[in-house]
Amino acid sequence: MNMPPNIPPEQSLIEYPSQFPIKVMGAHVEGFIEAITHVALQFDPGFDASTIEQRPSKGGNYLGLTITITATSREQLDEIYRTLTTHPMVKVVL
Repeated sequence: MNMPPNIPPEQSLIEYPSQFPIKVMGAHVEGFIEAITHVALQFDPGFDASTIEQRPSKGGNYLGLTITITATSREQLDEIYRTLTTHPMVKVVL
């Protein structure tokens, strides 16, 4: 897996802290929203689960979620992406 090069903070396109949306797709199964909420809370203790946007797939087999976390650093974002992409319930993270 290629890791992005370290970008100095002054060259980052994101100002911290900021509200940062992350799209997560997985099977539309019981416990998926709760699992993603649990991950979000690990990285943003102030995460509000009521802000999760849900979009079921046309066939209803998959569920797309948009979680918006308070991003505090590039390292935090890298870690939440790594955690979500390796989660067994997650298919895609954007």
